[in-house]
Amino acid sequence: MRAVQFSEVGGPEVLRAVDVEQPVPAAGQVRIHVAASAFNAADNGMRAGFLPIPVVLPHVPGYDVSGTVDAVGARVDGLAVGDQVIGFLPMERDGGAAEYVVAPAEALVAAPTSIPLADAAALPSVALTAWQALVDDGGLAAGQRLLVVGAGGVVGKCAVQLAKQIGAHVIATASPSSADAVRAAGADQVIDHTTTDLLDAVGEPVDLLLNLAPIDPEEFTRLVTLVRDGGAVVSTTAWMAAPDDAARGVRSAVVFVLPNRDRLARLVSMVDAGALHVEVTRRIPLAELPALHAEASAGRVAGKVIVLP
Repeated sequence: MRAVQFSEVGGPEVLRAVDVEQPVPAAGQVRIHVAASAFNAADNGMRAGFLPIPVVLPHVPGYDVSGTVDAVGARVDGLAVGDQVIGFLPMERDGGAAEYVVAPAEALVAAPTSIPLADAAALPSVALTAWQALVDDGGLAAGQRLLVVGAGGVVGKCAVQLAKQIGAHVIATASPSSADAVRAAGADQVIDHTTTDLLDAVGEPVDLLLNLAPIDPEEFTRLVTLVRDGGAVVSTTAWMAAPDDAARGVRSAVVFVLPNRDRLARLVSMVDAGALHVEVTRRIPLAELPALHAEASAGRVAGKVIVLP
């Protein structure tokens, strides 16, 4: 089968399209005929060697995947050949940038039926990150106020949608190019971060500050003053600590997204109910994945890109 893999860490040039043996599912695993995998920034970081996830080389990237089960290993219940599934695969194992991938059955759920199967690969880690940041780490509840810094990306727009489903009042920052999309996601107030000081624009304290942007650490610390006493600061910028304010009881957390089958199934149901939109901005063939990594290394990838085998 065809796959894209890297045998050493380095620049995008270490990625190679190769022919490899079709994997065979072990006990507790199924094999998926891949419909699509999704490109994530972490794929770029693992390939470059600056994200400390212990992959075994050679490694196939693409831990978000959608496809159809075509073989089932021993001791697998609830999945059968022909089932359409999505999953957030273990990041240290081979991913879905291939024609076939084996996956732990416990990592997979039934795919949404309301969107194309390939597009569903864009859902798992994006939606799980947003939910974990808002609910698990942030404790967001109905009636609370949320400030999302950097809401114009795919995680940001997903977080806005989920926060509105929870019943929160959402204030979001966005550039002029993404403001309409953030507003369409449900934000109650959209602030142009390129022209406006947030300390002036946010009139009342917020219960949760969610940062999704690579902002200056001093600026991040300054924004904590917008959080009410006893509130929370959550960030997805793993390379930078999230500031807190212990004197006022403001806690902080940095999100390292974790797989959660039950939660992913719930997010799929939200998609099929029309309560959560899955964003796909580009679809590329597998052979173009090295070029996409080069774009990402140069900071030129925006939105969610899925890779078709």
